[in-house]
Amino acid sequence: MSLICNDDEDFRVYVRWMVRRDFAEVMTIENSCFEFPWREEDFQSCLKQRNCIGMVAEKNNRVVGFMIYETPKNRIHLLNIAILPEFQRQGIASQMIQKLISKLTNQGRTKITMEIRESNLPALLFFRSRGFKATGVLHCFYEDTNDDAYLMQYHINNSQQQYTPINRITTKIAG
Repeated sequence: MSLICNDDEDFRVYVRWMVRRDFAEVMTIENSCFEFPWREEDFQSCLKQRNCIGMVAEKNNRVVGFMIYETPKNRIHLLNIAILPEFQRQGIASQMIQKLISKLTNQGRTKITMEIRESNLPALLFFRSRGFKATGVLHCFYEDTNDDAYLMQYHINNSQQQYTPINRITTKIAG
């Protein structure tokens, strides 16, 4: 499955399933973006699970971003997303998040959940601008530092009212 986003050639991103040959580029992105990066074993362990999916964003045949998510019954749980620093703020992460949002339906998966380190203000602001809301605090969530995390949630019924059916009241007119 793939998606070409944005009609402007300068911003065109090709989103596709992650394959083994992407690991070197994904690890480069991960290590360049995070103070406490996942290890390659973390990626492999996660992606071996049946409901865990990895996707990459390509620009000009180069992997410039990735995301890892799980698909429990009624939601999508975003585990990791990163864009190469030199490609950040070009709409790539927005296009990848839009890809996840497009997988939501009123009848099935209706929300996206994720945890964000409390000190990661750029990520918190980015996801908030995309319709995510902080719904809780997870104390001492991260083992590496015991930092807290914000539990963030995007819910299709709250954030995309155009997809919510309108209830119409029918009135009988006595005549």
